[in-house]
Amino acid sequence: RRCSLCHMSDLRSRDTTSLPGFENLTMGYNKYLRPYFGGEPVQIAMSLDIASISSISESDMDYTATIYLRQRWTDPRLVFHGNKSFTLDARLVELLWVPDTYIVESKRSFLHDVTVGNRLIRLFSNGTILYALRITTTVACNMDLSKYPMDTQTCRLQLESWGYDENDVIFTWLRGNDSVHGIEKLRLSQYTVERYYTLVSKSQQETGSYPRLTLQFELRRNVLYFILETYVPSTLLVMLSWVSFWITLDSVPARTCIGVTTVLSMTTLMIGSRSPLSKTNCFIKAIDVYLGICFSFIFGALVEYAVAHYSSSQKCAAKAPQEGPANELTKEMEEANITNILNSSIASYKRNISFTSIDISSDNVNCSGLTMKTHEKIKCVLRNKMHRIIGYFTIQNPSNVDHYSKVLFPLFFMLVNVFYWAYYLYF
Repeated sequence: RRCSLCHMSDLRSRDTTSLPGFENLTMGYNKYLRPYFGGEPVQIAMSLDIASISSISESDMDYTATIYLRQRWTDPRLVFHGNKSFTLDARLVELLWVPDTYIVESKRSFLHDVTVGNRLIRLFSNGTILYALRITTTVACNMDLSKYPMDTQTCRLQLESWGYDENDVIFTWLRGNDSVHGIEKLRLSQYTVERYYTLVSKSQQETGSYPRLTLQFELRRNVLYFILETYVPSTLLVMLSWVSFWITLDSVPARTCIGVTTVLSMTTLMIGSRSPLSKTNCFIKAIDVYLGICFSFIFGALVEYAVAHYSSSQKCAAKAPQEGPANELTKEMEEANITNILNSSIASYKRNISFTSIDISSDNVNCSGLTMKTHEKIKCVLRNKMHRIIGYFTIQNPSNVDHYSKVLFPLFFMLVNVFYWAYYLYF
C-alpha cells in the first residue's frame, strides 16, 4: 500500500509540474505587478486583423470596425520546461497580468461574448503570452468633405497604454506593415482602400509619455454612383433648359413652362443630394458647387427669355406710337394746309422756350447753346450721358438674343465643366 501511494503521489507531482505556469500562478505570482517590475520595460508586440468595417458615417465623422487584436509579451514568472505551447481557458486571464491597452478616439466599444467571451490566452514555454481579443469599436475619423464625392479620407486606429508610460511598457508592431491583415480584402459600399501603413509614436500627456501604435489607412470614395444619381440628371436638366432657345419668342406658355419646370426640378435634386449629409452642411462640397453651377445656368436660361421677350415687347410698343401720330399729322396737314403757320409758330416757340420745357428724351440736346444756369447745364449733360449709356444696352434686335444663347450657353457650360473636373480630380 505504501508503494502504491508513493507511486500515485509521484504521478500527481509530475502532472502538476507538467502544467505550464501552474506553480507560478499559485505560488508567488502577483498579477498586479508587471513583468520585470522595477527593471526594464515590457516589450509588447501587437498585430491586427480587420474583420470588417461595417459603416463609415460622414455626418457623425466616424467608422465602425470589428478587429482581432493580438498582443504578445514575455513574463519570466511563467517559464516552464519543454518546447510546447498551451491554450488556456480565457477565464484564466483574470489571474494574469495583461497590458492596459485602449483604443484612442473610440466612441463606443465592446468585447464580443457569444457564446463566451471572445478572448484567447496562449502560454509558451519561454514565458511568452499571446492574448487575443475580438472587439467592435466606433472610432472618430476627421473628414474633409470639401471635395465630396471625389474625396479621399484618411482614418486612423490608434492603440495606446492607458496607465503605463514608456518607462514601463514599449509598444511595437510585430512585423511592421505585415502586422495588419484583412484590410486589403475589405469590400465597402462607397469606398475603396487605397493604401495603409503602420506607425510607432509617443503620446505626450501631462502625466507622462505613453507609447502609441497607429494604423493609418486611406479610403477613396467611389464616384460612379454619384455620377449616375446626381451629375448626369443635373446635366440633362441644364441641356433641357436650352431647348427653349429654339422656340420662338411668341410661344410664351411653352418657354415659361420649360424654364419653371427645370428650375423646380433642379431645386428638388439639390435638396435630395443634401439629405444624407444633413449634419455636414457647414462644408461647401464639390457636389454643391456643381449643382449650384447647373442651377445658375438653368436660371440664366429663364432670365434670358424674360430679357428677350421684354425687349421684343418694348420694340413693338415703340413702333406703334411713332407710326400713329405721324399719319394723323399728315392727314391734318393735307386737309388744313397750314404748314407755314405751324412752322412760324414752332420757330417762335423755340426762341422763347425755357429749359424746363425741353424734351429730355432727345439724345442730341445741345446744352452749350442754351441760355440756362450752370446747374441746369450739368443736369442736361448728365441726362444726355445716361441716354447714351442706356442706348448701349438697348437690344436692337431681340431675336438675336436666342441666336447667341444657342452658342454661348453650351460653350460656357463646357468650359466651366473642364475647370470643375480638372480642379477636383487633380488638385
